[in-house]
Amino acid sequence: MGYTTVDAEVSGLKVYIETGRMAKQANGSAIVRLGDSMVLVTACCAQSESDSDFFPLSVEYIEKTYAAGKIPGGYIKREGRPSEKEILSARIVDRPIRPLFPDGYRREVQIVCTVISADEKYDADVLAVTAASTALCLSDMPFQEPVAAVRVGMADGKLKVFPTYAETESGELDMVVAGTECSIMMVEGGAMELSEEVLLEAILLAHAEIKKLTALQKELMARCGKQAAPYTAPVVNGELVNAVREIVGSRLHDASFMGIKPERYAAVAALRDEAAAALAERFPDSGKAIAEIFTELERDDIRQSILNSGVRIGGRGLDEIRQITCELDILPRAHGSALFTRGETQSLAATTLGTKLDIQHIDNIQGNYDKSYMLHYNFPPYSVNEVKRMTSVSRREIGHGHLAERSIAPVLPNEKSFPYTIRVVSEILESNGSSSMASVCCSSLSLMSAGVPLKTHVAGVAMGLIKEGDRVAILTDILGTEDHVGDMDFKVAGTRDGVTAIQMDIKLAGITADIMKDALAKAKTARFKILDIMSEALPSARKEMSAFAPRISTITIDKDKIREVIGPGGKMIRDIQDTTGATIFIDDDGTVQIAASNKDSRDAALRRIKGIVAEPELNAIYEGTVKTIVEFGAFVEYLPGKDGLLHISELEQGRVNKVEDVLQLGDKVRVKLIGFDRMGKVKLSRKALLE
Repeated sequence: MGYTTVDAEVSGLKVYIETGRMAKQANGSAIVRLGDSMVLVTACCAQSESDSDFFPLSVEYIEKTYAAGKIPGGYIKREGRPSEKEILSARIVDRPIRPLFPDGYRREVQIVCTVISADEKYDADVLAVTAASTALCLSDMPFQEPVAAVRVGMADGKLKVFPTYAETESGELDMVVAGTECSIMMVEGGAMELSEEVLLEAILLAHAEIKKLTALQKELMARCGKQAAPYTAPVVNGELVNAVREIVGSRLHDASFMGIKPERYAAVAALRDEAAAALAERFPDSGKAIAEIFTELERDDIRQSILNSGVRIGGRGLDEIRQITCELDILPRAHGSALFTRGETQSLAATTLGTKLDIQHIDNIQGNYDKSYMLHYNFPPYSVNEVKRMTSVSRREIGHGHLAERSIAPVLPNEKSFPYTIRVVSEILESNGSSSMASVCCSSLSLMSAGVPLKTHVAGVAMGLIKEGDRVAILTDILGTEDHVGDMDFKVAGTRDGVTAIQMDIKLAGITADIMKDALAKAKTARFKILDIMSEALPSARKEMSAFAPRISTITIDKDKIREVIGPGGKMIRDIQDTTGATIFIDDDGTVQIAASNKDSRDAALRRIKGIVAEPELNAIYEGTVKTIVEFGAFVEYLPGKDGLLHISELEQGRVNKVEDVLQLGDKVRVKLIGFDRMGKVKLSRKALLE
């Protein structure tokens, strides 16, 4: 069977979409290629509806090492569980396609994205979004319209769509934007304190190129797309709706607008159970339908209250931030810790400082690299009063941790000025909206309390949106319920100088540039208020680190001296480490890092190394040790590993008959370097110091 390929020029680069050659038994499949990076995406759908009360969509993103001409490391020599990069990429694919399935669709859908070729220029994650959309559009599933994604970077101070890895790494922006022909669906990225105006410009630039990719998909659909299977949305029983509405009445509003989450959830649950019990005889086997109707009534009531009166759950105004408290040094043995509470969302952050031994080594198809800064996010079930099995880290935890990690990265010191491995852990103790942004605030406080010299504090806030027709309400610092009933989840983190991270997910079309501009402006105002509170708790990084943190110093020595520090067979460096208790790392460029559990140990090792690499200095005075005694004098170690001759004539002012009359092996002796013989060997004098 033949296959079909279409292509278009996007930002000066050729993008190819192909179908009909590979994975033909899937409901839909497509390959997208940019440069030599290729991703194959398949879309498969179950034959029957599932019993779940949510849309069972799963997305897998798999990087095959053969794609880059590599063999997997380790003993087993085959790809194993998903890496963090693969999980983050799967989330990027999931988020823009999920809202484009019709409401009520309950067939299980699986999207599998396989990177089958990888070059050194372009990441396949954004290609996978376009390929997933193409596979769905070509299938018989009721997918609403094509969606595509591009990456936006900044090269030489100018915005660029589809930047290379090198341009992304060295630039000030790394942002993925996904959208349909008419609307932005998702934004995810990090920035080096860029202004809101630059970010909006980048989003609009991305959308212009996205339209070319959606048009390309439509061209392919016209040539080889399948007829979508008929889908009829579940019919709502109007009589049942009226019956539920009559029972709950105004009590639903009173319950769902309570300010305290546990009380609100309990009151809403009790009212829902009451409605189900009251209608059980009249409408048998309708418990699931009643729950869905109840949820929809609650959603509509919250939205209308916000749009009509500007009143939110708990009585807050649209731009009002919940009460914030910041507490420091909660954990006595952690190197730095903080407790950040915003309303009913609470994060406990702990900072741990380590050495080069603690660096994370990462191996992926783009190459190997070391990571010396990590931020890990944990979301235990008790944070939302649930009982769940606690297994491995969830995709949500990895995604939220990545967002918080990249939010703070731009203000961290470089490794030369602060040569520590940094790990921050955010434990979410309570959650009711935007725990990832609470993690940003709390981690910033924790790092500064540990003495990490951050450039400035970083704060984050989550914005929401309610939109019906021309009526629009932008919400600041949204609750979990407001996220659930709203049309947008827009997280923005940054400093006073600009944005460091952004994440936006949109559930409907029609989000205009003006709405995004307004949301960014309101987020900036809220961010500044939060930064004021954080700065009041801790204005800047502490000058002193915890007594429990390791002490690290870095010096640079002449590359020719490295072998002297190491010694024959490593004898010298082992002796320094054994006698001082320090750990020493030496790079090929002459950079030496000394790490120890306390200052005295570090300083002792530092003195030894400096002594080894020091050059003999004429007229300098040294504290030496007698190593060897011969008839004509003594050999004194005046610097570590360096001996000089102390001639018998230079021992005393008068005549000395025998060296042992003045010195013994192992004696400490002050000597002056008085010259060098014709072979360059050092001549020492004790007599010169007695004059």
